Amino acid sequence: MNIFSAMKISASGLSAERLRMDVISANVANANSTRSPNGGPYRRQVALLETVGSGREGFAGYLANAQKGKKGQTQANGGVRVSAINEDSSPLKRVYDPNHPDADSDGYVEYPNVEVMKEMVELITSSRAYEANATVMNTSKNMILKTLEIGRG
Repeated sequence: MNIFSAMKISASGLSAERLRMDVISANVANANSTRSPNGGPYRRQVALLETVGSGREGFAGYLANAQKGKKGQTQANGGVRVSAINEDSSPLKRVYDPNHPDADSDGYVEYPNVEVMKEMVELITSSRAYEANATVMNTSKNMILKTLEIGRG
């Protein structure tokens, strides 16, 4: 692991969480959209994150290396990325409103499957993860600067 690995991993986390926040904000913005370009109401989007790197990581990597006698060593992790943005398949909300232009023949309107409170919780979670990655990035930068100061002394 080189000196910039922590910064690279943090940068990937910052990028992934920013995209996740973009998806969440699109969900909130379309919480009442009864029409979409695809036809029908907007469907909630979910960003799926996955680890980046080669080989086994995490607990599986530790277990495999422990079985080989290599204690505490795993293959380098390359961070995280958004693997896909999927539509949430949960059912749409049906509301009786016969005067709405998008009402069906029974007078029901289908609204998006977006729950604003759930999105706000997701946004707070994503925001905290972003802050944590920013803190790691700043700490790594400070460690590198302190290392350079030691080399000068």
